[in-house]
Amino acid sequence: MSSQVAATTADRTPPSHTNQFALLAQRRFGPFFWVQFLGAGNDNVFKFAFTVLVTYQVQLQWLPPALAGLVIGALFILPFLLFSATSGQLADKYPKEVLIRFVKNLEIAIMLLAGWGFVQQHVPVLLMCVFLMGAHSTLFGPVKFAYLPQHLTERELTGGNGMVEMGTFVAILLGNVAGGLLIALPLVGPAYVAAACLGLAVLGRVLAQAVPVSPATDPALQINWNPFTETRRNLKLAHANVVVFRSLLGISWMWFFGAVFLANFPAFARDVLHGNEQVASLLLVVFSIGIGAGALMCEVLSRRHVEIGLVPLGAFGMTVFSVDLYFASRGLPPTGAAFTLGSFLAQAAHWRILADLALLSLFAGIYSVPMYALIQMRSQPTHRARIIAANNILNALFMIASSLLAGALLGAGFSISELFLFIGIANAVVAFYIFMLVPEYLLRFVAWLASRLVYRFRVQGDLHIPTEGAAVLACNHVSYVDAVLLMAASPRPIRFLMDHRIFKVPVLGWLFRLAKAIPVAPQKDDAAAYEAAFEAAAQVLREGDLLGIFPEGGITQNGELQPFKGGIAKILSRAQQEGESVAVVPMALTNLWGSYFSRVEVRNGDRVAMVRPFRRGVFSRVGLNVGQAIAAKSVTLEGLREQVAGLAR
Repeated sequence: MSSQVAATTADRTPPSHTNQFALLAQRRFGPFFWVQFLGAGNDNVFKFAFTVLVTYQVQLQWLPPALAGLVIGALFILPFLLFSATSGQLADKYPKEVLIRFVKNLEIAIMLLAGWGFVQQHVPVLLMCVFLMGAHSTLFGPVKFAYLPQHLTERELTGGNGMVEMGTFVAILLGNVAGGLLIALPLVGPAYVAAACLGLAVLGRVLAQAVPVSPATDPALQINWNPFTETRRNLKLAHANVVVFRSLLGISWMWFFGAVFLANFPAFARDVLHGNEQVASLLLVVFSIGIGAGALMCEVLSRRHVEIGLVPLGAFGMTVFSVDLYFASRGLPPTGAAFTLGSFLAQAAHWRILADLALLSLFAGIYSVPMYALIQMRSQPTHRARIIAANNILNALFMIASSLLAGALLGAGFSISELFLFIGIANAVVAFYIFMLVPEYLLRFVAWLASRLVYRFRVQGDLHIPTEGAAVLACNHVSYVDAVLLMAASPRPIRFLMDHRIFKVPVLGWLFRLAKAIPVAPQKDDAAAYEAAFEAAAQVLREGDLLGIFPEGGITQNGELQPFKGGIAKILSRAQQEGESVAVVPMALTNLWGSYFSRVEVRNGDRVAMVRPFRRGVFSRVGLNVGQAIAAKSVTLEGLREQVAGLAR
C-alpha cells in the first residue's frame, strides 16, 4: 500500500502548465476524462434513442408516448436513491481504478443486453437496461468526484472540475443528437444504435486501462448493505461539516433549477416561442454550451484556486437572466405556422431569448464548479466518496421535487414563462439563505470583487500558503482592507486577530464580524478580553486552521513597516507548549500605501483613511508577496520582521 500511495503522490506533483486543457495530455487526468465523457455520452445515446423508439416507432398501450420520457427518466434516477449510499462506501473501500474498470465492464454487459433489446424492439428489456444504466452511473458518480482530489493539486481542482462539468454537458448534447439521428435511420436505426452503444462502452473500457493507480482511502471500511440506514448515516456524516453540507444543498439546488428548464424546453419552444422541434433542440444546445463555457471560465476567474467567491456571482447571474427571460418571452408576436430554425433565428426578439438562456446557464456553470471543488477539498479523504454519494442522493431528491413543483405550478395555471420567473426569484431567496448560513461564500465574494474590481491584485508566492494544516500568516498592516486582500489570496478561510477598533468602521466592521475575526484590545485596557482573544487564536491553530495576524498591532501611519509587537511570539510559544505543529508564513502587501483605504490623508493633524475616493484612479495595482513557511520553533520576532520587510521591498 505504501508504494501505491507514493505513486499517487508523485502523480499529484504536476509539471507546470498554462491551463486546464493541458491536463488532457497527462495520464493522471486524460484517460479518466475520456472515460467519463464516453460514459455520459453513451447514457444519452441509449436513453434518447429509446425515448424516440417508444414515442414514434413502437406504439404500446401500456406505455403512451406522452409518458415515455417521464418513465425513462424516473427509472434512470431511481438507482441514485437506492444505491448511492452503497456506491459511496465501495468508492472509499476499494482502489478507484479497479472500480472504474469494473463499471466499464458492467457497461459492456448492459449494452450487449440493450443491443439485443433494440434489434428485437423488446421494450421491457430496454426499460430494465435503463434501470441498469442508472445503477452503472450511480456506481461511477462517487468514484468520479473522489478521484479528482487524489490526482490534482488544489490549484488544479477548479480547472479539473470545470473540464469534467464541460465534458459531461457536451457528452449529453452529443449523445442526444447522435441517438436521435441513428434511431431515425429507416430499417437499420435500432441496429446502428446497438452498435454505437456497444462501441462506446468498449472504447471506454480500453481507456479505463490507462487510468493510474488510485489507492483506497478507507480499505478497512465495513460495508453496510442497508441503503436506508447508510443513506441516513451519509447525510449525517455530511452534516457534520457545515460548509460542506451547505455546499451539497447548493449543488442540489442547481440541479433543481436546471431541471425546471431542461424539462420544459419542448413545451416552451412550442407554446411560447411558437417553434418546431428544431427550435427545442436549439434551446438544449444553447443551454449545454452555456453550462460548459461557465465551467471552463472558473479556472480563469479563480486564478487557479478553489474560489467559492464565484458562487454568489453565479447565483446573481442565474436570477438576473431567468427573470429577464420571462420579460423577453412576453408579448412575442403570434404566428400562424411554427417557426423553423431559420425563421426563428431571423427574428431579432428571439436573440434576446437565446442570450438570456446562454447567460443563465453560463452563470449556473460558474455557480456549481467551485462548490464541487470545495466539497472535494474540505471533505475528510477517508469519507469523501460517501459524502459525494450523499450529494447524489440529494441531487436526485431535488430533481424529483423540481418535477413535482413545476407540474403543480403549471397545473395551477402558471404559464411556462411565469414558471421561469418564479424559479429565478426562488433562486435569489435560496442563495441569500445559504450565504447567510455560510458567510464564507459572501466573504470570499467581497474579497474576489475587491481584488479584481477595486484593485489589480497580483500575488507572488501563493504556493507557500499551506492548503492544509495549522499556520500563522504574518503580514504588514497598510490599510483597512488588508484582511480582505489576504482572503482573496488564500485557498482556505483565515481567522484574523485584529485591533478591536477596526470593528467600529462602518461596513468593514460588519464584514470582519461576519468573518469571525477575533478582536483584541490592549491588556492594560481589558485584561480579560486580551486573554480571551489569545485563547481564541490558540483554538484556531488547535483545529488546524489558518490564523492571520498583523504583528505591527495597527495600521501604519507613514507607509513604513513598524516594530512587531509580542503578540505573535505569545501565540507561537503557546502552540509549541501544547505540542501543536504550526508553520509561520511571512507575507507583505505592496503598493497599497496611498490608496483610499490607507491612512495617507492628514486631517487636523491626524492620519486618516477613506477620504478621497479614486485618489489613485480605478483598478490601481497592488500586490502580495508570500515567503516560504518557517517552523514555529525557528521564528524570532526580529527575524520575522526582517523577512516581512524584505518581501515588502
